[in-house]
Amino acid sequence: MKIKSSPRLEDFNYKGGYVYSITICTFKNEKYFLKESTVALVLNFLKDISAKHECTIFVYCFMPDHLHLLLQGNNKTSLTVFIKELKQLSGFYFKKKTNRKLWHLSFYDHILRKEDGLERIALYILNNPVRKGLVKDFKEYPYLGSFIYDIKNFIF
Repeated sequence: MKIKSSPRLEDFNYKGGYVYSITICTFKNEKYFLKESTVALVLNFLKDISAKHECTIFVYCFMPDHLHLLLQGNNKTSLTVFIKELKQLSGFYFKKKTNRKLWHLSFYDHILRKEDGLERIALYILNNPVRKGLVKDFKEYPYLGSFIYDIKNFIF
């Protein structure tokens, strides 16, 4: 039996003030984020845990079966610890309410480089519901936002 390798970079510790684009999938790609109550549950944990770990959440977008985050830590922040805590706590309370598993085992990350452009990646994430045909304008989609920007008047 072949053991699946981790999607994490081998020689990178995921600590410090890097900017990351993160995708966290739901368990078996279940469409849990169609319900406002499920989005609210995870969003409340995201607010608390990002404050605790001093992470800036530039944008978030709950698609039906996954969550996109664009975030930056500080010099003490460990991305892996942050994500682990977010998934553990939200998953625990979700399972308590529904008796179902919320999250896929791991997550996908991209460490932004200067040439990636924060604004371009933020708009890419925010436009996911448009590309999937859920809305015509991302500002119409109820399950996205930012902890630092006014998304309805989104200008960097």
